[in-house]
Amino acid sequence: MNLHYLIREPKIQQEQNPVLILLHGYGSNEEDLFSFATELPEEYYVISVRAPYDLQPYGHAWYAIHFDADENKFSDDNQAKESRDLIANFIDEIIAKYPIDKNKITLIGFSQGSILSYATALSYPEKIARVVALSGYLNENIIAENFKNKEYKHLQFFISHGTVDQVIPVDWARKAKPFMENLGLPVTYNEYPVGHGVAPQNFYDFKNWLEKTK
Repeated sequence: MNLHYLIREPKIQQEQNPVLILLHGYGSNEEDLFSFATELPEEYYVISVRAPYDLQPYGHAWYAIHFDADENKFSDDNQAKESRDLIANFIDEIIAKYPIDKNKITLIGFSQGSILSYATALSYPEKIARVVALSGYLNENIIAENFKNKEYKHLQFFISHGTVDQVIPVDWARKAKPFMENLGLPVTYNEYPVGHGVAPQNFYDFKNWLEKTK
């Protein structure tokens, strides 16, 4: 399955350019995060990907979210793993198609896209350099079982969450930092007094982080 995407070419052309891959949240589409592509640093390709599962009446998802009789939410982890692998294959496809520096690939995910960013980076660390995880959480069930056998020590994470997020509780987000620190990985973790969204200060902070860590 080929994933549909939008692309912004780098304004500053290099022999090989770094890339920011944007992964939207549940029920949204590739245009959502792409709306801030013009604000991102000019040396990057910016590629915003549409999730593979169509929702009714509109929007897309990386995996289904089901509710049981007691209104407990649970994720379709098998679909999530399939999407994780789709993203990994997608990275290979864009490297083959565009002059992208394969050592400078950053995933920027929001909500469900953030959950997938964690899983893809830890399952395929050879393909990813950095992750910006916005308003998501780490689902250990969708990370490749053998990930600790891989070379992942180069990975860097910027994690942020709203303290009054009504969709994904901030307590869930907070677990990612100690998890990464136990792996010996550098983490920047910020909270903002907002709900389920990206505050202007949050955007500014992760943009600065991109500049600092490149």
